[in-house]
Amino acid sequence: MKEIVVVSGKGGTGKTSVVASLACLIDRKAMVDCDVDAANLALVLNPRIIEEKEFAAGKKARIINEKCTDCGICRDMCRFDAISEDFIIDPVSCEGCGACFFYCPASAVEFETPLAGHCYICDTPAGEPFVYAELLPGEENSGKLVTMVRTEARERAESMGLSRILIDGPPGIGCPVISSITGTSLALIVTEPTASGIHDLERIAQLARHFSLPAAVIINKSDINPACTESIEQYCNANNMPVLGRLPYEKAISEAQRQGKAVVEYAPDLPVSKALREISEQIISIYKE
Repeated sequence: MKEIVVVSGKGGTGKTSVVASLACLIDRKAMVDCDVDAANLALVLNPRIIEEKEFAAGKKARIINEKCTDCGICRDMCRFDAISEDFIIDPVSCEGCGACFFYCPASAVEFETPLAGHCYICDTPAGEPFVYAELLPGEENSGKLVTMVRTEARERAESMGLSRILIDGPPGIGCPVISSITGTSLALIVTEPTASGIHDLERIAQLARHFSLPAAVIINKSDINPACTESIEQYCNANNMPVLGRLPYEKAISEAQRQGKAVVEYAPDLPVSKALREISEQIISIYKE
């Protein structure tokens, strides 16, 4: 199974726009949106949900009123001020440390695993599997939820005899990104020709190198700053990372997204669409079935 993860050192680089177009151009694959904190690939793929699964993770405390003696020890022990004067625990403030559970002399505190999000298993209009998830507000463990959506997508792909998975990764270099890139075949890094763009490219490239993961680069809006684009190419050459394509700035990408389409569907003859087709052909050539 070949898994290609599209990542960036930060949000707003056009990563999801690239994934949406590659999803149109590469056939016989499953797709995953691993940005469980703000999934938005579904807005372009227009999927149909066929199954919804609950995601439970972490720990939250709950006081059983019938057992509580109002001694106040739990409130004294709580470092997060999560317990009210009426001995009700605020689930948002509770960090699940368990201090109240272990120190309660009346055993009036339960330590439970709460619902933290949902995982959605879908079909796209083309009949291909697509999996995404939504973490509930204030919940943590996004890395575990990323693992869940990747596992679901892999199982769907295997059951349908598909050998490629296209992953829309989260932004940044944190825990959910590590969960998204671990064990994949290629990190396709989308960057922009700005000073911060080069810095973010270096961070995500170092992360890929740490996990011994092959990496390639797409330079989005490559024509807005030729000097920075040249610096990115020099960095890629020095670090043995091929530049698979340079996408020109194109206003039509935003309009395509407003209409729920990838730009290669909305305006296939634009230079940016042609550049994306060339990138997809390189990926298909590298990862032949």
